[in-house]
Amino acid sequence: MPRPLNPAMAATETPPVMEARRWLAEARLPDGLALLNVSQAAPVDPPPEGLRRAMAAAVLDDPGAHLYGPVLGLTALREAVAARWTAAYGGRIEPAQVAVTAGCNMAFCAALATLAGPGEEVILPAPWYFNHRMWLDMQGVRTVPLACGEGMLPDPAAAAALVGPATRAIVLVTPNNPTGAEYPAGLVRAFFELARARGLALVLDETYRDFDSRPGAPHDLFADPAWPETVIQLYSFSKAYRLTGHRVGAVVADAARLAEVEKFLDTVAICAPALGQRAALWGIAHLDQWLAGERAEILDRRAAIAAAFAALPGWRLLGCGAYFAYAAHPFELPSDVLCRRLVAEAGVLALPGTMFTPPGDPAGARQLRIAFANVARPGLAELGRRLARFAP
Repeated sequence: MPRPLNPAMAATETPPVMEARRWLAEARLPDGLALLNVSQAAPVDPPPEGLRRAMAAAVLDDPGAHLYGPVLGLTALREAVAARWTAAYGGRIEPAQVAVTAGCNMAFCAALATLAGPGEEVILPAPWYFNHRMWLDMQGVRTVPLACGEGMLPDPAAAAALVGPATRAIVLVTPNNPTGAEYPAGLVRAFFELARARGLALVLDETYRDFDSRPGAPHDLFADPAWPETVIQLYSFSKAYRLTGHRVGAVVADAARLAEVEKFLDTVAICAPALGQRAALWGIAHLDQWLAGERAEILDRRAAIAAAFAALPGWRLLGCGAYFAYAAHPFELPSDVLCRRLVAEAGVLALPGTMFTPPGDPAGARQLRIAFANVARPGLAELGRRLARFAP
């Protein structure tokens, strides 16, 4: 007798990173080659020592670090985010317009749960972050792909043509995962104006904003007094302070929207991890200089990966920024087959474009993502050499 299974869940793809790990488990690496893992964007080093000591002190001395906290986050952390964002973006963001979540993935799920239900539609630029697509699939929300053009940038006019009566939101990720593209401020503003004109939400995922190559605010949306009517911004402390295992993200939105988000959070996690929230608060207060150094290192690695690909015959770098390079390969093999062979024949674990695009999309078959943030310059040079030698 068949066991009950939600058909939307059954139709949702397997998590791509877990699939790539299975490739690794099944493969035998080439003799003499250590694995170059460019498959995942999460920091692999622990937080800086000062932050770890502050967390240890909280574990020992702060009873609240072991208890439930407010569903929408610690008051002090919400106040700190509001003040920091107000200074960084201009305009005015209030603490009541900030919610703290158990990571940025939860921020996305919570925000989208308030926006769209089964049978409704959300526009996602493709290539997309696969967890975004997975969540929409599990909820029975239809993903409407918006193909990116030159520079891996989406076109607001093309998006406007996709808006229909069931459309509820447009999602942008900048700097982008998987392509690394940094969306120009004018482009973000054009999407904001489109969403506002059509009565849609603009969900702006800025997980990697701390590693944007541009100085100053990446857009001016929060300087518009009407931003709460349209904008829902997502953020991750995981990348900034290496807190991936402590799960701390944020949603910045209209306070009325966050009252709906609170329902979601209360039934899923009750509150973001108390220790992680304290760590994020300490990071905001103490780690600006350290984070500037982290950004400089990522930008140096970005330059190194761009140089490596410039020397690769037949390869073409389509986008590069934050943690990611997105490239077109020169082979006849589809990228999912290519990436499995790269593990066994070159000792390189990367993710194929087929994991970031609609099924059957020919563009995805020609592309792959390189998550370079955890690989130092010598490793990136070695990556270039291995790809140059690879001949399927």
